[in-house]
Amino acid sequence: MSDLRTEADPRRWKALIFIALAQLMVVLDATIVNIALPSAQSDLGISDGNRQWVITAYALAFGGLLLFGGRISDLWGRKRAFVVGLIGFAAASALGGAAVNTAMLLGARALQGVFGALLAPAALSLLAVLFTEAKERAKAFGVFGAIAGAGGGVGLILGGLFTEYLNWRWTFFVNIPFAVVAAAGAISVIREPAEGRNPSKLDIPGVILATLGLVSLVYGFTRAESDGWSAGVTIGLFVAAAVLLGAFLLVERSVKAPLMPLRVLTDRNRGGVYISLGLAAIAMFGLFLFLTYYLQVVRGYSPVKTGLSFLPMIAMMITGSTQIGTRLMTRVPARWLMAPGFLLAAAGMVLLTQIDLDTSYAAVILPGLMMMGLGMGTAFMPAMSLATHGVQPRDAGVASAMVNTSQQVGGAIGTALLNTIAASATTDYFKSHMAGAANPKILTFQSMVHGYSTAVWWAVGILSLSALVALVFVNANPGGGRAASSTDGETAEDAIPVMAH
Repeated sequence: MSDLRTEADPRRWKALIFIALAQLMVVLDATIVNIALPSAQSDLGISDGNRQWVITAYALAFGGLLLFGGRISDLWGRKRAFVVGLIGFAAASALGGAAVNTAMLLGARALQGVFGALLAPAALSLLAVLFTEAKERAKAFGVFGAIAGAGGGVGLILGGLFTEYLNWRWTFFVNIPFAVVAAAGAISVIREPAEGRNPSKLDIPGVILATLGLVSLVYGFTRAESDGWSAGVTIGLFVAAAVLLGAFLLVERSVKAPLMPLRVLTDRNRGGVYISLGLAAIAMFGLFLFLTYYLQVVRGYSPVKTGLSFLPMIAMMITGSTQIGTRLMTRVPARWLMAPGFLLAAAGMVLLTQIDLDTSYAAVILPGLMMMGLGMGTAFMPAMSLATHGVQPRDAGVASAMVNTSQQVGGAIGTALLNTIAASATTDYFKSHMAGAANPKILTFQSMVHGYSTAVWWAVGILSLSALVALVFVNANPGGGRAASSTDGETAEDAIPVMAH
């Protein structure tokens, strides 16, 4: 096996800086626009009916095209896909910041999603092929995991600052310097192994079926939030998604060069990671939404104060990822980092179910956020590493894309599912207490808080399920346990090495 080992790229740590910068840009863009949306709506005259499309256009393009983007990354080479994705994302962001009407803004958001779907899997798969020695891989994925987990919170902070002190357009323009610096750095320092490419012919039927199936699934949850779960359109979208994705799996079993090789999905460890990350995204995305509304609407926090309220969670997330996950990943099986991490985050959420109209931030919200941050940071770090652990280099792009797909689909499900639960609980509480209410406005706020608490309890259950999945399915140690799963149908020599070259 020694003849297959190559010397580690001496510029890999510089490359990590630019890969991490690109990842931060993609992740924070998922939340930075949320706080700026009311200002953009007022400025451009966007109707209430079209308002959701500012978020949905990005989610549909990003979630629907991720597998395609991962396969293009394998085909073109990760560096080229990474740079093209950055340049395209910057151009789409400039278009969004300069938008003069609704159509221009929605088109820019869709384009951001398209190039994000190319950029995100390229970034993670570059990391997988550049860092192969166990301890270095732990450090690199510690940084990447911290950014992947904390980026959403950073987006809330920047969105608040830009909206309050500058202009909503800066939530788009801020991406341009990120992208320019990351692209310039990538061109100068990134050098990926040539053997990592997959020159096989593109699986066009798989591309069409996967894209349409994922778009139908994400859009189905979006429509469920606005129209209800029993609406004809909602049910139709879910049925279409099931049929299209089922057909996609059948096609992938029979074609010579599949878009998603089933060996990537059927490995118990990667499958366990994808499911647990998807469940965690359901819980986390919904919680961010409720806590933002609670702080701004019920407690009257400004956008900036709301964003700053999440800072302790971000700090603990970085601590969990870089100081706990990174240090223990080479010594402890991944399941014993992921499962306790998700359970600690769930315990933090339990604290947040206790909110009321005048809950103390320092006594309840702060410790809840800190526990969540520490738990998620600890769990995300080994999960990100394990998602590409033992995979063939030519499959690194699609394996990385599945990480983003599980999180994106999970986020769409979480926003719709938990928002529906919260809205239903809010309505029921208001109706049952309306007769004896002395102050309708206070009752309205009480009903909202009750709805948020109910939904967060559901998030606690979902995050606990995520911990259980990690405990049952994940049995590899990305720091040096099992080199590769036998279910991949590959030898250790074919897989990305996990020990020193």
